[in-house]
Amino acid sequence: MPAEQSVKIAVRGLTKVFGDEPKDALALLRQGETKQAIFEKTGLAVGVADADFDVIEGEILVVMGLSGSGKSSLIRCLNRLNEPTAGQILLDGRDIVPLGHRELLEVRRSKYGMVFQHFALFPHRSIRENVEFGLEIQGCAVDERAEKALIALKQVGLEGWEDATPGQLSGGMQQRVGLARALAVDPDVLLMDEAFSALDPLIRRDMQQELVALQSRVRKTIVFITHDLDEALFLGNRIVLMKDARIEQVGTAEEILSNPATPYVERFVAEVDKTKVLTASAVMRRARSVAFVNDGPRTVLRKMEDEDLSFLCVVETDFRLRGIVRDDAALDAVKRGEKSITSIMEPGVQPVGPDTPVRDLFGLLAETTMPAPVVDDAGRLLGVVVRASLLQGLAESIGSNGNASTSDSATEIVETAA
Repeated sequence: MPAEQSVKIAVRGLTKVFGDEPKDALALLRQGETKQAIFEKTGLAVGVADADFDVIEGEILVVMGLSGSGKSSLIRCLNRLNEPTAGQILLDGRDIVPLGHRELLEVRRSKYGMVFQHFALFPHRSIRENVEFGLEIQGCAVDERAEKALIALKQVGLEGWEDATPGQLSGGMQQRVGLARALAVDPDVLLMDEAFSALDPLIRRDMQQELVALQSRVRKTIVFITHDLDEALFLGNRIVLMKDARIEQVGTAEEILSNPATPYVERFVAEVDKTKVLTASAVMRRARSVAFVNDGPRTVLRKMEDEDLSFLCVVETDFRLRGIVRDDAALDAVKRGEKSITSIMEPGVQPVGPDTPVRDLFGLLAETTMPAPVVDDAGRLLGVVVRASLLQGLAESIGSNGNASTSDSATEIVETAA
């Protein structure tokens, strides 16, 4: 974990067994028995088995799996709507499992907001009054909660709808009200349990995009539950993939697709089109040499000759990208006796970020022999993507999984690049 990131929630050995007298189930879990075998022997249902993972502050962590995998049981343990049978849940370093009723209520009210699959709105309350509900429970003054509700509605794009009732809103708008209600109490952590599953596909995609945009503004820590792999890949900074109450793998979408930890994960992601998930950072090459803004054309030509290159990226001394320079332009500048490359710099291909999906690079590289520079948030050069590295990255991806949909996309690229 990078030094600048901090852990908001640390889950250690978390286990949830539904039913009385869970000791037998715990003993069987320690022996490696499966969820199904434990149910057959004891009649007890294992919801979560020995889960270990961290939630990084400010990330969207997606917990996904098929029905019965344990994902909803897990998220409800995080705020103890499900009482854990064993393990720790460290919120800002404090284990909330031993907390008494009063302390737990305070944690839920001040630290957590929850958004459910079904909107759970009060039909006879106005939209503003629905959003105020959590603040009302907290004992906020009338004027204060009205102000906070309006701010939350504006954050989710429902400004002007505060006096409407839920029945006047579409499904997507009602889900935004649920999100605004959670945001109004200004929680540290948003728990979203299948929050978009009840929506029509187009509205669902809109809400996914809205959530990503909202997250870029408010920077909450979000744990999002879904059974939909495409949704997980779109939303998640990282993904926790579950099967039969156990965690199969934790990682970024790219890590899970490129290096599945178990045969189950490999089968689960087999049909995913990797060109939608692989990013520029996975297929870029480090720049073997660069030209600095203050270099002269002779220096630039020498660097090109040493590395057998026909171009160089031009950067400031702090590696912020300025453009590119070609060998023929540098040679002409030498003949003219110029001492600077400033006049021969070109803007080149539009820079991309390291998280840019590979699919978005196709068009950039289809009509040019120039590379696509990859830069960080400050515009500093990280590397370049050329056609060869793009195809090599895809070929390695195909080789690891034999993914048919990825093969089709790679064929399209080859045809385009030819």
